[in-house]
Formats: sequence, C-alpha cells, structure tokens
Amino acid sequence: MLKARIAVLVSGGGTNLQALIDSQSRGDLKSGEIVLVVSNVQGAYALERAKNAGIESLYLSRKALGGQEAFEEALDRELRSRGVELIILAGFMSILTAGFTKKWPERIINIHPALIPSFCGKGYYGLRVHEAALAYGVKVTGATVHFVNEIPDGGRIISQKAVPVLEGDTPEVLQRRVMEQAEWILLPQAAETVSQKIIKERGKMSDLFSYLSQRPYPGRGIMLGRTPSGRSACVYFIMGRSVNSRNRVFEKTPDGIRTRAFDESKMSDPSLIIYHPVRRYEGKLIVTNGDQTDTIRDFMAQGKCYRHALNTRTFEPDAPNFTPRISGVVKPDGNYNLSILKSLDGDESETCRYFYEYSPAKAGVGHFISTYVGFGDPIPSFRGEPVQVQVPELGAAELAEKVWNALDEDNKVSLYVCVGEDEVIINKNKE
Repeated sequence: MLKARIAVLVSGGGTNLQALIDSQSRGDLKSGEIVLVVSNVQGAYALERAKNAGIESLYLSRKALGGQEAFEEALDRELRSRGVELIILAGFMSILTAGFTKKWPERIINIHPALIPSFCGKGYYGLRVHEAALAYGVKVTGATVHFVNEIPDGGRIISQKAVPVLEGDTPEVLQRRVMEQAEWILLPQAAETVSQKIIKERGKMSDLFSYLSQRPYPGRGIMLGRTPSGRSACVYFIMGRSVNSRNRVFEKTPDGIRTRAFDESKMSDPSLIIYHPVRRYEGKLIVTNGDQTDTIRDFMAQGKCYRHALNTRTFEPDAPNFTPRISGVVKPDGNYNLSILKSLDGDESETCRYFYEYSPAKAGVGHFISTYVGFGDPIPSFRGEPVQVQVPELGAAELAEKVWNALDEDNKVSLYVCVGEDEVIINKNKE
C-alpha cells in the first residue's frame, strides 16, 4: 500500500512533531508517512528532531524570499515536488493566506490548544491560549484538531479532547497537561484518519491499465498527471484501423516528437496522420492528437494561452466521424489542462469546446481523455469529463510497458510516455 505523503510545518521545538514521529515509529500512524519537515524559523529544534528521525527537513525564510506571497509560492513548490498529499501544522506560527489554503482543500490540518470555538482565532497561540483560559476561569479546556482554511482556527473540526483545569495551575503547567493528555494523542490520530481518507479516495479512481484493456478502440488518447512522488507524467498513444492510419511511427525531434509514415509508398493521405503530437515551449509540454500542437505553441509565443489557440480550431474534417481534437498542456509547476473539441452529435456546423484545468494537480492522480469510446459507424466520440485514474510510482520505461501491454494488440500503433525528464517511445512498426 502506498502511504499518504505527509509534510509537517513547524516553527519551534517540535513537541507535536515528535508525537507524530513516535506514532509513526510505533506503527499507529500506518497509513501516512512523514516525508518532509519545513520550518519558517532558522535553527528551530524541530529541524533537529527531523534529522534525528532521518526525515528530510527544509528552512524557508519569508524575509529572504520577499514576503508572504513568495514564501507560500516556494512552500507550495517544495511540497508538490515531493508529492506531498497532507500538510500538518504542528506549532507553525504563521497564518497561511487564502491563496495557499484554497490550493489544498481539506489537506491541511492544525492542532489548537483549546476547545474551539473557545480561545481561538487571531492572536490566540502558545501560552496566550492558556493564559486566557485561566483568566476566564474555565474548569475544562483541551485541544482541537481541525482542517485549515483562510480563517484562523476556522476550518471544520476533526476531533477534540477535554482536559481538566486544576486548582493552582499556571499557564505553563496547564500547557504541559493539554499537550500530554490531548495534543499528542489527537494529532497522530487525526493524521491517520485523514491519511486513510486519502488512500480511500485513491482507491475510487480507475486503473488506467484496466480501463485501456477493456476498450479495444479508444483511438488516440492522452493521460496527464503526477506520480505519488510528485513527478509529472504524460502518456500519448495512437491507434489505427486503416492501412494509412497504421502506417505510422513516432520519432524524437529537438523539442518533442512527430509522426511520420513508416512506409512512404503506402501513405495515401498525410493531412491528418502526420503532425507533431508533442512540443515543448518555455518549460511547458504541449501534447495533442493533431496539428493544433503548433497552433497552441504559436499562440503561447504571442503571450496568449491554449484556450485562445483552440478557440480558432474545430474538430477534424473526416466525415462522418468528425474525430475530436484532444489537447493537453503541462505547466512547469506540474499543473495541467486538458481539452476536447468535438461536433455536436455529428453536426458539422457547430463545434463544442470543453476545457478542464487541474490546479493543484494531486500526487498519484491523473486524467485521461481519448478521441473515441469504441467502434461504431460513425465512431462514437468521447463523452463526459476526463476519466480520473491512478498514476503509479513507475519510471517512464515501466509505465510505457504497462500501457503498451494494455492497448489492443491489433489496433495499437505508437506510444509516447514521459515521467519527469525521462521519455520513452514504443512503435509497433519496426525498422
């Protein structure tokens, strides 16, 4: 079982981090794995705790980076590059803005040393919480684990545990009791609960290889996504039924790949089968099933986006099929877009344009779209949203082999796979 990848954000001594590390060592935290500890305070002892546990650690300075926005951009980039799926705030003394939290909906949890909604919100942290509880005279306090949103301590509550306030308590004594009797118990439990949820959500996704093996003729297909460790993954394949469409191979170019005729003497119509499926431009990977690859690249060179480009294009003029044009763009940060242009129920006078944008792109998740859904006359076009699929932790060669084996033996023609910076091409036609 692939565990949920956890990052812990800290600012101080890291006692709650240690509780998580100990829980992981005991096997209580079994569905998640702490893969990174990030501190916004240089020299925080929590970083030493991470080092002692063999966990990668990182210090990010908001001042050195140029402010909160730049800090959050750098933090987001570091988390995604490691395939983090769950963020735990464990004594992290910085309020994250809506710009960051909205990228991680119900994927950030925090431990607060009081029973929310009491003694919470902006200004309530550390000893201040316990000072306020004692000043108010409450007889019971405790801790709360909650999801994080743009409102300080305002996210949905996951769990709470009460702790008694005793005669003669000082803020320091009460703080220690709340940590021992509530925080160090609740936080690991919540980490396990949310990690289980992440794994369960993964299980609901389609298996790309099973999906393809059950469909003998999806035509041309694109899958974009991320591996569990956060590497970008791209799959593009072509299939064919006629001699002309099967007479193709993929070959590398300086900025991607192109199709060409395997046997020039057998090529009857190059217009719809010879094109550049993959091109790279300024850190972006463009992949399509036709010459709209060049259209997208040209519009990007003009400072425009893929939507502007595809609004000038329509489906392929191959009546009666009117094959859809499918396109994808992978951005430098790993987020990606997909699109399909198709006719409205075979009506060549109207083009339906659908755009799907995946930001933030989740680790271990991909989306697949194809031109067709199977055989027919005319061939039925792909319908609905792109299929969400699992992306396994495989290198380009291993992923290519599994996809190739899943494709129908009679109809598959060529396959391109890219994982991270590694690329693989498989052609049925051999020189």
